[in-house]
Amino acid sequence: MTDIELADAIESVRDQLVDAATRATGKPLAFEVGDIEMEFTIELRKEVKGGTKVKAWVVEAGADASRTRGETHRVCFTLKPRDATTNGPWLVGNDDAGDTSGFGD
Repeated sequence: MTDIELADAIESVRDQLVDAATRATGKPLAFEVGDIEMEFTIELRKEVKGGTKVKAWVVEAGADASRTRGETHRVCFTLKPRDATTNGPWLVGNDDAGDTSGFGD
């Protein structure tokens, strides 16, 4: 099993949204990114290296059938992405007006 920290899982989603925005450059259609609902099964582990801290690790579904329900926790949350510069809604796309005249030809 590969351990993935919860923070790394969320960072991966953020990076993929930025990648989607980059790929949309030059396209005539933009999407506003709405609320992002995330759900993970996590395992909390206490690490003693360099001081005691608790970290949340994402558990791969079906990875270890021997884990009991009491050792894992389901975490659900909603992220509302905002443009870090304008604090407005985050758009995936560009500022050019869309043209649908070629659709359906």
